[in-house]
Amino acid sequence: MTLADDLDRDSPLPLWAQLYELLSSRLGQGDFSEDFPSELELASSYGVSRNTVREAMRRLRQEGAVVSARGRRPRVATSLIEQPLGAIYSLYAAVEAAGLTQQSVVLTCDTRRDPLVASQLELEPAAPLFFLERLRLAGEEPLALDRVWLPQEIGALIQAADFSHTALYTELHARAGVRVTSGSERVRAVVPDATDRALLELEDDGAALSITRLARDEYRALEWRVTLIRGDRFSLVADFSARTGHPLDASAMTVETPEE
Repeated sequence: MTLADDLDRDSPLPLWAQLYELLSSRLGQGDFSEDFPSELELASSYGVSRNTVREAMRRLRQEGAVVSARGRRPRVATSLIEQPLGAIYSLYAAVEAAGLTQQSVVLTCDTRRDPLVASQLELEPAAPLFFLERLRLAGEEPLALDRVWLPQEIGALIQAADFSHTALYTELHARAGVRVTSGSERVRAVVPDATDRALLELEDDGAALSITRLARDEYRALEWRVTLIRGDRFSLVADFSARTGHPLDASAMTVETPEE
């Protein structure tokens, strides 16, 4: 008996749906703990077309069971990173809590001027800003692109930090004596441009979330942050009750397609 015999060609259920259910079951049993077959291998093993395999794989990627990147064979998804809503949140801590090593590749660390960001930080349009751009990794896989702006007088105090393996808020407290005490975030579904997709190793149809954050200490706006994060490796969680509801405001969520 071959794997092709597991599919019922006379069933009204499409072959891609049958294949999806079979692969989901095998994933649950740990069959692919070491390696996941390529699309070509699956098509050959189950005796179906590449289009049938692609549709089944698309559904597995949508639910986060399998991760695939351009030019690489599919792999079983690693631990999902969760962000609690309504709490001061550290991506560094969340990755470590999931049992993965948090590493960052520093892409940019400089001083610049940006009138729009300055206005978010309640500064004059020409105010100098400290800018840090990092590719955040969970284990060895890309998780997020993180872009942070701080007032330059604060950024100058932390510029010597090794941002390849540290939490920004830890450095702010240790080197600058400031601590984030409040803030606001907005989460939107986005289609990343080609450059960001390549850095995150996303497929053309890969999902991503954009999280913008304005963080404050006791006295002022301290940080403006834009994080682009892989949707297949990240989720937002919130507790709720019949009495209090939960803090998620979906009214501002939009889908954006940046020009490439």
